[in-house]
Amino acid sequence: MTDEGQRPPGRAAALTAAVAWVGERAIAGVEAFLGVVSLGGSVARWMVRPPFRLENLFAQFDFVGVGSVLIVALTGLFTGMVFATQSWSAFERFGAESLVGPTVAITITRELAPVLSALMITMRAGSATCTELGTMRVTEQVDALETMAVSPVQYLLVPRVLAGLLMGPLLAMLFDTAGIFGGFAVAVLIKGLSVGTFLLRTQDIVGPDDVTEGLVKSAVFGLVVMLIACYRGYYASGGAKGVGQATTNAMVTSAVSVFILDYLLGLLFH
Repeated sequence: MTDEGQRPPGRAAALTAAVAWVGERAIAGVEAFLGVVSLGGSVARWMVRPPFRLENLFAQFDFVGVGSVLIVALTGLFTGMVFATQSWSAFERFGAESLVGPTVAITITRELAPVLSALMITMRAGSATCTELGTMRVTEQVDALETMAVSPVQYLLVPRVLAGLLMGPLLAMLFDTAGIFGGFAVAVLIKGLSVGTFLLRTQDIVGPDDVTEGLVKSAVFGLVVMLIACYRGYYASGGAKGVGQATTNAMVTSAVSVFILDYLLGLLFH
């Protein structure tokens, strides 16, 4: 029997463990955030210092940008088709089928293109970047660069971060094009909406600000995704298992960061 008001030992231990777990995760999150910010500052400093290894930069443009073209285009195409199909079902009840085109265009340019293209970069380029850098770290290749008086940040991280920053908007524009074409195919070719109605209504309602918002978001997302992937990989430890854990953490953190930043940037634009 316990005294009145006294908690059972098992319950107190469970509560203590829960509070400790939350505290540890909060501290780890703050440390990771500060680490990414610090690494971003280092990348920015080394970005403007010679030597400028353009071959490394173009190689990352090819890997992050060109290598993601197909998956981004397919994702955009079917996203536009699905969204147009669902929008048609909703607008048909009110006789407003002409709004399908601008609805698809605004939603894709403002939200879906930057978010989904960033997630595609995360899954494809971000995971590979984290794994590659983590493997180089645990096999001491990063230390070898430092021994040869080569900055690992400038040689390894700057091209990857720049590629994410610059390729993000380009991939988002590709997503915009494929998504709007998918919506056009469903509304015009399948549902029978006239081409003129689709194009004119889209042109009247969708403005440059909608496209600009998506491009700014995609640049920020690309930068953050590659920074997180570089941070997790660059500071990986613990052999092959540690590299796998770092890659998993990078993917989860990047995806969550994209959604959080999407909301915050949305507040700034609206």
